[in-house]
Amino acid sequence: MAFVKAQKSRAYFKRYQVKFKRRREGKTDYRARTRLINQDKNKYNTPKYRFVVRFTNKDIIAQIVSASITGDMVLASAYAHELPHYGLEVGLTNYAAAYCTGLLLARRVLKTLEMDEEYEGNVEATGEDYSVEPAETRRPFRALLDVGLLRTTTGNRVFGALKGALDGGLDIPHSDKRFAGFNKESKQLDAEVHRKYIYGGHIADYMRTMQEEEPEKYQSHFSEYLKRSLEADGLEEVYKKVHAAIRADPTAKKSDKQPPKQHKRFNLKKLTYEERKAKLIERLNALNAAAGMDEDDDEDDE
Repeated sequence: MAFVKAQKSRAYFKRYQVKFKRRREGKTDYRARTRLINQDKNKYNTPKYRFVVRFTNKDIIAQIVSASITGDMVLASAYAHELPHYGLEVGLTNYAAAYCTGLLLARRVLKTLEMDEEYEGNVEATGEDYSVEPAETRRPFRALLDVGLLRTTTGNRVFGALKGALDGGLDIPHSDKRFAGFNKESKQLDAEVHRKYIYGGHIADYMRTMQEEEPEKYQSHFSEYLKRSLEADGLEEVYKKVHAAIRADPTAKKSDKQPPKQHKRFNLKKLTYEERKAKLIERLNALNAAAGMDEDDDEDDE
């Protein structure tokens, strides 16, 4: 009879080390993260910044983050849910909205560092690749693109946010191979196609097609656009105004939402010592009264 060697012996389990929590949850690729945050030792505690972009079902999150021993430090952040302040109320998760969010973050962080006048970036989005040129006074703000676990396919929305940040004046190492409009055969970026995506032209085309072929579906699918009287032909003008508004004032706006007057409680309120004492006395009195009633009943039975 052949002897089968135990693969997972006691020695194996004694040496077993669990993976990091975010690895177990499938949230962080630590191999990629380590390569992004490793800083040269001769830079002496200089932060290495990442341009972090994440997408949810209803929002886009863009942040400038640096890693430290105590945890990640966020220098500046911008969200797609801020875009209604600048005139964009619908379609907050598409390629054009991602561009706006990236542009907003770039202008915000440069204004925070008082570099917004030195580095204006690409004022008019033409769709062509753009890289910021160093000024005589200070070098441009440099960050590395962090896409997380996202698949970096050509035309992905994350590259819309990247393009917005580049046009906003940030220095982010990149290639034009993943922007919308890059032709794999000719190996060149079609600037016209890319410009179309930046100004929501692909959405406008879809609106026109659906309006002709499926009018009923068009009414329900683009109901929020129709409520605001947004037609396919007017989308480009809307995005131009949004870009101008972001450049005019990129500072974070305070929310108009009022704090709740009465907070919801899902657990019991903690009682003070006096309240607990009074409750105990009340309970004892109730028990004594019940015991007295039982004695009276026993006497009546006799």
